Amino acid sequence: MNMRERLQAALKDAMRAKEAARLSTLRLINAAIKDRDIAARGDGQDAGVSDADILGILGKMVRQRQESARAYEEGGRLELAEKELEEIRVIEEFLPRQLSAAEVDAAISAAVTEAGATGIRDMGKVMAVLKARYTGQMDFGAAGPRIKAMLS
Repeated sequence: MNMRERLQAALKDAMRAKEAARLSTLRLINAAIKDRDIAARGDGQDAGVSDADILGILGKMVRQRQESARAYEEGGRLELAEKELEEIRVIEEFLPRQLSAAEVDAAISAAVTEAGATGIRDMGKVMAVLKARYTGQMDFGAAGPRIKAMLS
């Protein structure tokens, strides 16, 4: 079952169970995917976005909600922060398991070897290898400094 089918099945289940908060989040996910589909069609990709692209969309949505929750907590709006955290929990159901710090380091080492990276200039090659293999499983923003440290 691909990502679109999993999302549609979850959407139907949420409708049947009358879970309003979950349903709202699933609809937001579908809207983001449709937006990306429309943009892809404009670029000549009639098939729409792939499962890897959907994982990227979900990862971006989680990061956005984490930032919003942090801002709400700092502003004393705990009820809004809790709503954002609930949305994160729903979105993360569709993401693969996140790699541990040790697994991220091992993946970076393997990617450095595979890309033949020797210096900081090869960071893009390493990042490309990681994104091809670990989309949705690691935070690439946090991986960047680790890659730099390994290549320095």
